Amino acid sequence: MSDWIDPDDAPMLTADFFARAEIRENGRLIRPANGTLTRPGRPPVGDAPKQQVSLRLDREVVAWFRAQGAGWQTRMNEALRQKAGL
Repeated sequence: MSDWIDPDDAPMLTADFFARAEIRENGRLIRPANGTLTRPGRPPVGDAPKQQVSLRLDREVVAWFRAQGAGWQTRMNEALRQKAGL
């Protein structure tokens, strides 16, 4: 599988996109962005939100969990919780 992405596959930029976009002139902020793109990441869920980490795992391990389909990260988390006795 190639990492190349055809630029013709890029989504169309609509008037709404530009209405919400940040505007700068000569590096000076004229208007901050507003809308969904201004909130980084996913909001915390519940009383104990999960923590994002960077982790190196064997390719085979990741491939096995991904092959199980959607929700593979949740299943990986559950397997780690069980192993840790949590």
